[in-house]
Amino acid sequence: MAPCFDPAPLAEILARYAPRETSLIPVLQDVQRAYAYLPCEGLAAVSKTLGVPLAKVFSVVTFYRAFALQPQGRTVIKVCTGTACHIRGADRLLDELERRLAIAPGQTTPDFGFTLKTVNCVGACALAPVMILGERYVAQAKTNRLPALLDEGGHA
Repeated sequence: MAPCFDPAPLAEILARYAPRETSLIPVLQDVQRAYAYLPCEGLAAVSKTLGVPLAKVFSVVTFYRAFALQPQGRTVIKVCTGTACHIRGADRLLDELERRLAIAPGQTTPDFGFTLKTVNCVGACALAPVMILGERYVAQAKTNRLPALLDEGGHA
């Protein structure tokens, strides 16, 4: 179940920006940081405040993969599935994360502790396989290190 929408952070964000279309992406970034996703109620308020049609707001949100329309976990785990990472075991890493978290890529744990995602390349091929745990890059990630890494990420 999605968290309840609290409009206070959104009002603070919108007050910091000029009400024009060029503010759209920075506002969306700040809204996502505040809520860990882009709630529909928030997008409607952004549209109205900035004077940008709601269809355009959704067009921008769905174009950029960095934006999420569903609640994200407190820690987002991204597993690189690029060629170098794939060859060096990213599939085993992903399988083990799916098993431990009981979710598939694109899903969030019921307690909103983690969201699991795959990414095509993180540009760190020499360190493969790579996963990003929150903001932290984990080089040469191995399945036997996952319990400690997940504990560090805030979930036992």
